[in-house]
Amino acid sequence: MIKIQTFVFNGFQENTYLLYDETNEAVIIDPGCYSSSEQTELIDFVTKNNLNVLKLLNTHCHIDHVLGNNFVCKKFNADLYIHELDLATLHATTEYGHLYGFNVDKSPEPTHFLNDGDKITFGNSTLDVLFTPGHAPGHVVFVNHEQKFVINGDVLFKGSIGRTDLPGGNHNTLIDSIKTKMFALPDDFIVHTGHGPTTTIGYEKKYNPFLN
Repeated sequence: MIKIQTFVFNGFQENTYLLYDETNEAVIIDPGCYSSSEQTELIDFVTKNNLNVLKLLNTHCHIDHVLGNNFVCKKFNADLYIHELDLATLHATTEYGHLYGFNVDKSPEPTHFLNDGDKITFGNSTLDVLFTPGHAPGHVVFVNHEQKFVINGDVLFKGSIGRTDLPGGNHNTLIDSIKTKMFALPDDFIVHTGHGPTTTIGYEKKYNPFLN
């Protein structure tokens, strides 16, 4: 059974997720850890629970979701997985980071490119990859059907959706991703968002003002 640990990191209040199961194998999704105290918080949890971090997964590569990429890959010798269409987004973070007050460590290059329909495995667990562009060109989400949850980055938020005014964003594409990919999941699936609280597919279908 997958356990999900959430950390809230950096000035953007970004949700970083660490997933692990009974084998103690783990993956980290969207490491926003920037300060030394945030890095220590992540290390302490991994150490306390005797976890073996195998993979680093980026839902997308906006700066707030990848500030810890270099740290995580080096500290845990983890392989980096992104969608190839977000490679330019990843490379750009070092160019504009100073505008947000961040001195960005250059992320390692990805070792694997994700595609729609891929399966990410760790321990006894599996995550299915869905391609959900719109907020970013190469945005993906990670779904676990057995436990009915999705780690969805910045596609859906509780009562809102990801912004589409950043380079590579497209409002119509995002709405299509939500309606054809996200809303194809059952209503009781829990949505772990890139910022803010969790929600469910059913709640967003019924109450999200951007989708009704």
